[in-house]
Amino acid sequence: MDSPKIIYQDGEVLVLDKPSGWVTNDSSTTLNQNTIQTWIRTNHKSLITNHLEFRDGVVHRLDKETSGILVVAKTVEAFTNLQKQFKERKVEKEYMALVHGKPRETGVGKIDAPVGRLPWRRDRFGVLLGGREAVTYFKIIKVISHKSEAYSLLQLQPKTGRTHQIRIHLKHIGHPIVGDEFYAGRKTAKNDRTWCPRLFLHAVKIKFLHPKTFNQVEFESPLPDDLTDILKSI
Repeated sequence: MDSPKIIYQDGEVLVLDKPSGWVTNDSSTTLNQNTIQTWIRTNHKSLITNHLEFRDGVVHRLDKETSGILVVAKTVEAFTNLQKQFKERKVEKEYMALVHGKPRETGVGKIDAPVGRLPWRRDRFGVLLGGREAVTYFKIIKVISHKSEAYSLLQLQPKTGRTHQIRIHLKHIGHPIVGDEFYAGRKTAKNDRTWCPRLFLHAVKIKFLHPKTFNQVEFESPLPDDLTDILKSI
């Protein structure tokens, strides 16, 4: 399995390219799994490494099978500042996903639907009356035909950061992400996995204010080889 790669670092922040298959945060269920927190403690110690309250500097998270950009703070001040930026929605994030079908004729859209933990299944989230506000914008990059079915490569910009937000929103509008074993449906996901071995979701870009200089910084992660190869194959 690939290891995380460093995109950028200075005295305040560390920007990583997280491979698919890595869990972001340590927990009681990740003892035998590769986690970003463990990798940081082993390979890249900072002033807040081994401080549980600061999660070894991990400011936000990506799902296990989602690859792409992850920002890590290296000081208490940077951690606090970046968390505040995320909370106040000042951080701009961009993802890329391959989904079933074609969302709409105009090629662009907005999904505004509240997201919450499902009362009848506590390990899953979904669009829920009374859930927390969640907004995702999307743009169709390309429409692909494969095995008599249409697929769309989407550029996505979540304006909120709810758990599984992008995955839930795309399922909600009837266009689940390819390979999504939680939200695409068991039969669909099983068929997807015959040609796409993992969730086709990648964090492409992030933009935020540097916690020390306060200048806007932007980092990118190109679509990884495994996902690029899948696009070529279909």
